[in-house]
Amino acid sequence: MFPKNFFYRHSKLVAPDLIGCYLIKNNEKDQIKGIIVETEAYSQEEEACHGHRKITESNKSLFGVPGTFYIYKSYGIHHCLNIVTHKENFASGVLIRAVMIPNRNERLASGPGLVTKTFGIDISFNSYEVLNNKFLWISQRESILEAKDLIQTSRIGISKAKNIKWRWYLKNSRSVSKRVKGDRSPKFK
Repeated sequence: MFPKNFFYRHSKLVAPDLIGCYLIKNNEKDQIKGIIVETEAYSQEEEACHGHRKITESNKSLFGVPGTFYIYKSYGIHHCLNIVTHKENFASGVLIRAVMIPNRNERLASGPGLVTKTFGIDISFNSYEVLNNKFLWISQRESILEAKDLIQTSRIGISKAKNIKWRWYLKNSRSVSKRVKGDRSPKFK
């Protein structure tokens, strides 16, 4: 179980700590479970954050209680899954960019839109508590990761504040959406 204050920290602290945790969704007939292998942090302090300018009807859940989901539609095409962090009335969140699902195609959930498509996540999960619901949740990782296990780099797919190094991914995962230049994908075992 996560410590009570786990999500009550800045997104740039929560994002790397979510790598290796499990994203779990109960469907009507089965359960899908995968390991989070890539995250990005956003905060109203920088202009790439949806809450940078002000609170609106579409981003209000990002200003909500830490430890809840913020889900939005990107470019009107696919949903993106975020976890609200830090404090209420302050836009701070972590985007789940990629998830590795054991015994499935390693590229199945290798991007934010693929994560929500694979897990069947849409706007109906917006504002759900991450830990206190039986449909979609995150559980702690089973092993300790060291700094050498993670790559920290700038965020991708944005046009503003793109040089801020608030993106992390698991170095030994082949499910990462995009590797930093020079970091080769690990070989098959």
